Amino acid sequence: MSYPSLEELNLLHANLCRALSDPKRILILYALHDRPRHVTALADKLDIPQPTVSRHLQRLQQHALVRSERDGPFVVYSITSPRIMELLDLMREVRYDALTQQSSVLDRGTRLTKAL
Repeated sequence: MSYPSLEELNLLHANLCRALSDPKRILILYALHDRPRHVTALADKLDIPQPTVSRHLQRLQQHALVRSERDGPFVVYSITSPRIMELLDLMREVRYDALTQQSSVLDRGTRLTKAL
């Protein structure tokens, strides 16, 4: 397997990692995965102020993770690819596995301490 170049990794970090660096943006992506929504619907669903949702949507759109489409007086947002959700779910699984491993290491350490 070939390693990505440092240039490619810098681009990945500059775009995808920074776009996902705020938990509110991740929540927005999950809500948009359910169905396309306009800003007010997102703000209501997530209980986040509308200006905050707008700012996060702008950032997600800059990084091509969401797109907007005018529907009469509303702008409706949707995710650009279902693969984004696969990525987020995979990241959650990796984190769960790490926590499980840490927990079992701690459990073994506690059993060893009690045995001594």
